[in-house]
Amino acid sequence: MGHKLLLLTRENERYRQLLNSCHLPNTIILDDDPQGIFNADIWLAEPKLAAPLLPHAANLKWMQSTFAGVDALVKPRQRKDYELTNVRGIFGPLMSEYLFGYLLAYQRDHKKYKTQQDQKVWLPGSFKTLQGQTLLLLGTGSIAKHIAQTAKHFGMHVIGINRGAKPTRGFDEVDTLANLTHYLPRADAVASILPSTPETKGALNPQTLSLLKDEVVLFNLGRGDVLDLDALYQQLVTHTEQQAILDVFNQEPLPDDHPIWSLDNVIITPHIAAPSFPEQVVEIFSENFHKWIKGEKLSHRVHFERGY
Repeated sequence: MGHKLLLLTRENERYRQLLNSCHLPNTIILDDDPQGIFNADIWLAEPKLAAPLLPHAANLKWMQSTFAGVDALVKPRQRKDYELTNVRGIFGPLMSEYLFGYLLAYQRDHKKYKTQQDQKVWLPGSFKTLQGQTLLLLGTGSIAKHIAQTAKHFGMHVIGINRGAKPTRGFDEVDTLANLTHYLPRADAVASILPSTPETKGALNPQTLSLLKDEVVLFNLGRGDVLDLDALYQQLVTHTEQQAILDVFNQEPLPDDHPIWSLDNVIITPHIAAPSFPEQVVEIFSENFHKWIKGEKLSHRVHFERGY
């Protein structure tokens, strides 16, 4: 029995080229017209493009997301009668580069020295180091593990937050989200890499944000709804020594009238901390495809009830 594969991405031609170089036996790659949506049993798709078309997917059996985040596909009223997989294990190095690029720039006062350079001022500042500082990671999955490993190279103390306080290699301490308030006052840097679930939504809210150190650096790299952006704005207005580096938001693009754009102690990036490249996605898809046709368990399966 043959398979029909539907591409639903913003880079369909690139994906088609890559897939044509793979060995996908008895598989036809369809166009994203109504008939293709109806007939395809396998989708390689971006979640936000796929979600509104699910009611028309009469023959869908398995969808491989091209992203790690599948929020649009796991909402309560969405159908859940097919197998859903996402991409994992490829974002750790990119996310680590992003986080430590900004963290080191802050620690070493790049902004100040650039200003002094423009003014031709020679004035050494106070020395800062990551050695001995505490990094609090909300999440202990594959991305967080890579960040933790990098942090240890800099001599940092690393604390992780996960569902069950399960001890995790690379972390000095691990606890649950329920005990987050115990660790926020200790952290010199905080990074959220949490998925979007009912338990994680609003974890960084007015109460928890008020516990942050005066000179903390806060990163939001996982899902926008973990952080109350309005509360963070109020926090940063009154605590100007605190810094925030934000890559994900509840609404993307971030509305241009949100006041947080204007704060000097905020860096905003357009969800680019760790993009998934088609070559990497196709490698994961190809491996899963061969498992699929053999009836084996797929890698990176999404649990609809958990949302990740």
